[in-house]
Amino acid sequence: MDLPLIRPNPPKLSQLVTGLQAIEASGTFSNNGPVARRFEAAITEHLFGGQGACLAVANATLGLMIALRYATLGQDETRKLALMPAFTFAATAQAAEWAGLTPLLADCDPDDWALCPKAEERLLADYGRRIAAIVPYATFGNAIDLDRYAWLARRHDVAIVIDAAASLGSLDSEGRGFGTGAPFPVVYSMHATKTFSTSEGGLIHCADTAMIEKLRSMANFGFEGSRSATLPGINAKLAEVSALIAEAKLGDIKTIAQHREALANRYRERLAAFSLQRPSGHGQAMQFMAVLLPGALAAHRPAIIEKLAAVGIGAGTYFSPHLGEQPWFRESCVIDPLPVTDDIARRMLVLPVTDDMTSNDVDRVADSLIAICATLPRASIAAAPLRDRVLGTVVIGGGPGGTALLCAAGKAGKLDALASAGFAMIDRGAAIGAGRLGAYEITSDSSAETFLTADSALPAGLAIADEPTGQAIAEHKGALGVPLPKVGAYLDRLGEILDQRLRSLGGTVLNGHEVVSSQRTADGLWRTRARRIADGGSIELLSRSIVVATGGHQPAIRLAEEKVAGMSLVERCGNRLIQSDTLLATGGIEAVRERLPEGRAIRIAIVGGSTSAVTAAVRLLKASLPLDPGGIALLHLRPLRPFYPSADAAHADGYTDFGADDICPVSGFVYRLGGFRLEARELVIHTLGIGGRVGDPRLQTHQLTGDDDATAVDLLERADLVVAAFGYQPHALPLIDERGRAIRLRCEGPVRGPMVDDLCRIADSDGIAVPGAYGIGLAAGFVPHGRLGGEASFQGQANGLWLWQNDVGRLILDQILAAADGKMDTQRAVA
Repeated sequence: MDLPLIRPNPPKLSQLVTGLQAIEASGTFSNNGPVARRFEAAITEHLFGGQGACLAVANATLGLMIALRYATLGQDETRKLALMPAFTFAATAQAAEWAGLTPLLADCDPDDWALCPKAEERLLADYGRRIAAIVPYATFGNAIDLDRYAWLARRHDVAIVIDAAASLGSLDSEGRGFGTGAPFPVVYSMHATKTFSTSEGGLIHCADTAMIEKLRSMANFGFEGSRSATLPGINAKLAEVSALIAEAKLGDIKTIAQHREALANRYRERLAAFSLQRPSGHGQAMQFMAVLLPGALAAHRPAIIEKLAAVGIGAGTYFSPHLGEQPWFRESCVIDPLPVTDDIARRMLVLPVTDDMTSNDVDRVADSLIAICATLPRASIAAAPLRDRVLGTVVIGGGPGGTALLCAAGKAGKLDALASAGFAMIDRGAAIGAGRLGAYEITSDSSAETFLTADSALPAGLAIADEPTGQAIAEHKGALGVPLPKVGAYLDRLGEILDQRLRSLGGTVLNGHEVVSSQRTADGLWRTRARRIADGGSIELLSRSIVVATGGHQPAIRLAEEKVAGMSLVERCGNRLIQSDTLLATGGIEAVRERLPEGRAIRIAIVGGSTSAVTAAVRLLKASLPLDPGGIALLHLRPLRPFYPSADAAHADGYTDFGADDICPVSGFVYRLGGFRLEARELVIHTLGIGGRVGDPRLQTHQLTGDDDATAVDLLERADLVVAAFGYQPHALPLIDERGRAIRLRCEGPVRGPMVDDLCRIADSDGIAVPGAYGIGLAAGFVPHGRLGGEASFQGQANGLWLWQNDVGRLILDQILAAADGKMDTQRAVA
């Protein structure tokens, strides 16, 4: 077979004679000898930037065994479960069992094929402290989010050991060797079949050098400094000859990984009609190319492999059967439902990627596979096109942000132009409109009058102001906002009318679909892949532009990352901590009551100075909780500022704490963007005592001063409940460049910034606009400027339905229509 699936290519011993002679001369053949230690130092420097340390072991399975045993030392004896994906190699589960743990097999993610985060969270909630460790697998060398696992370790007090068997040579999202800086063990294989091909061997990397030394002792029978075991141990040491081979391989691994990545990119181009793994990070040390056959062809997989072999091409399956299907593990493991894993394992086909292959070889494999599939019954490998032409725009998300773009088009009389240019909106829900907005039991920070201006986006005869949902909004004219459940009903009805209008003009709305990713094509288009939630069917749409309107969330990792008075809230507050999103949503007060002590006055601290923080205080004050004076403490970083319609109005009210930079030059509003409005404003102006007002005695405020803020520490330590109100971050859609690599966005970077720039274009981690990609909605981070107004002093993000339905929506609309008309280079935009 001239193109085998795997062609091991370890360094040749015949070319390492000098090194072999040196080993013979030294008389040291194992026991952490000089070659092994030299290799450990070299790989730490070259692949992990000199961070932490590495331990070379006899094989990766032994590495997993000692890492898991050490990570769970001292835990309660009732903690015996090791949460891991069912879609992994048998060694992962076997190592856990040899370490005294019972594998808890969980489903995988349908896109990157790694352990499913939703399944993880559910199982952590269901099994609690019975889970001793999580053992994620970096599937086929693909990068996974190690920061998230560091947070899970802290949040749930679980051990983490990463199975990165195929990842030596892979690069993370920062371009570093995958695993760099991990605070827990990351275990790699150096087996002959891997990209980092030796003969047999493994490697453990960790940022904690002391942990590596403990693992070194465990790999040497548990000896620490003498031949007397002080730790559980086994013989897992890497022999000197194997270390010599590994040292030689290290010199070539970057070139080899880059070559294999280039082959994989060619596969991605040629096999785009198949389902492929969503890549993460900057490079994947490809052991082979994995593709999923269409469901209609899964039963023909053995025949496909046989037909490929007949033309000299090796192919096979991986993790099929998966762990949950293997007899030993079916008896010895706890197995969660595995629908995604079942499907992926049934359809998985792996194709050759070897060191000596060329791009022409990839073409040969791809051509052969496509031709074979075309001869089989019911073969259908191409996604059915939505249209027979390229769309102008695909909007991802049909909530308040996405429908706001349709509103802006309707108000500008350009909905017809938008639809005619080719338009599709994709949304998870059964209908577009309010998204989750109606699920919050608070009032809006926009007035009833503002909401009702959306009627101007609708043609005569389709206005909804006089319908029940519109009348329910009108009841609150002149009041301090509108209850969000009423706003949600109104926006759902508005979405229904806009949906009907759009479809009648030739546009498309795909409900019940979840977008997986959008990839930039070589010719400057966007290929957006969506999955039908009901049955997993997929569809791909090509467009000139995409608009990401996926809303915002409050990521839990921020609770561990952001420090308040010198310490993260997770470390200081533990299980006394909730996020403001939970409090503000339906059932939030009930959730708070369940966590508070009974029979005495309670103390609550709210951390944050955003609208959600002040709104949280408003809701708690309304809840008839047993509060003494100062029972609710609002800890904020920046001064609390109220909105005023003009400087004269502010002065007339006795408020003077503003300057020229705090006044919008277009509207004349004071703190137009940074000021609190409506109900939140009322609480702030009373709390500040403006105009002689008297604040609620149950509320105290404290402006944070730094790491040594003793007052903040005292308020947080004494609080029965701490509400984190750090604001929202965007649900950023995975964007992929034309080479199949993840585009790192500014909102996801190490120093996070707004998702969009001042033209609503999505920005990458270098602040450069991603061509043809725009963002709108909660947490997108757009800040009005120029003719759009806003005070010069504003810092933060501007969110508001009126803004999205008017100025922001129009800004995006003009750009995407210009691109569709060919009047604008899609790599730049004009104001």
